[in-house]
Amino acid sequence: MSKIDDSRPFIAIGIAVLTVSDTRTLEDDRSGDVLCNRIQQAGHKLIDRALVKDNVEIIRQQIKLWAADEKIDVVLTTGGTGFTGRDVTPDAIEPLFDKKMDGFSILFHQISATKIGTSTIQSRATAGLIGTTFIFCLPGSTGACKDGWDNILQNQLNYQYRPCNFVEIMPRLDEHLKRGKLQKNK
Repeated sequence: MSKIDDSRPFIAIGIAVLTVSDTRTLEDDRSGDVLCNRIQQAGHKLIDRALVKDNVEIIRQQIKLWAADEKIDVVLTTGGTGFTGRDVTPDAIEPLFDKKMDGFSILFHQISATKIGTSTIQSRATAGLIGTTFIFCLPGSTGACKDGWDNILQNQLNYQYRPCNFVEIMPRLDEHLKRGKLQKNK
């Protein structure tokens, strides 16, 4: 049975939030606000926040920059996961993955289906690992960001969550890369 184990210490991790939108600004980016607020309420460190246009190269440039930053353990994106011509977030980011996390998309869609029914298939929510940085791509709606954080990420990014979580494996993510990026979390 999954639960929070209070005998384990909470470990704050570094998280960046990227909003992908041709129509939003940081001033009216409600989905980005939702994620930033939840990150900080959980006790994590919001390292950076940015908003970029729906452009493959610009998205990749920002993701690569953050994946190389030793202070950033996780990147959350919001927006650009649909099927219109401008929705290119998964197209931009998935080729950068060293490992894809199929389970994130599956679980996200299961949760989403309980709220919006079959409309969940209109999202290409995805996740993976670039080097030692976890990347989670959420749809642009505030509801989807809340669902993704509240029902998946809040627990998986909490060292106290049992039976397992991503924080406890972070120090070992670079075994195949021979990098020591996450040793700071010890």
